[in-house]
Amino acid sequence: MRNIIILVAVIAIGVGAVFALRQGGFFDRVTEQRVERVLTSNGVPEVMAQCMAPRLVDRLSLEQLEKLERLAPESDEPVLPTSTREALARLRRVDDSEAVRQLASVSAGCAIEVGMDFFGQ
Repeated sequence: MRNIIILVAVIAIGVGAVFALRQGGFFDRVTEQRVERVLTSNGVPEVMAQCMAPRLVDRLSLEQLEKLERLAPESDEPVLPTSTREALARLRRVDDSEAVRQLASVSAGCAIEVGMDFFGQ
């Protein structure tokens, strides 16, 4: 009986800690940093990655974000696709049309925002 009470207490503390960390935005910050790092390591300029990461984290589930990692080049591919065919092949690997749609939307929005900031100064 004592072991069950201890187990329940440990689970309750764990759930409470996860809830508190999630409410504080800890997981979102970690996820944003990871998304930003993956974007920059795959050729996205840092300013674009800083714009895109929080928006992608807000719009996509963790599962969808993981699917987007399939866009990364495979061992025999260059960092950036060199043709439309290569780019489309990478998009097909994602196998989640909503994730790709959100990626395109976020990319376009950030390109406009970054461009306006660049040319507005």
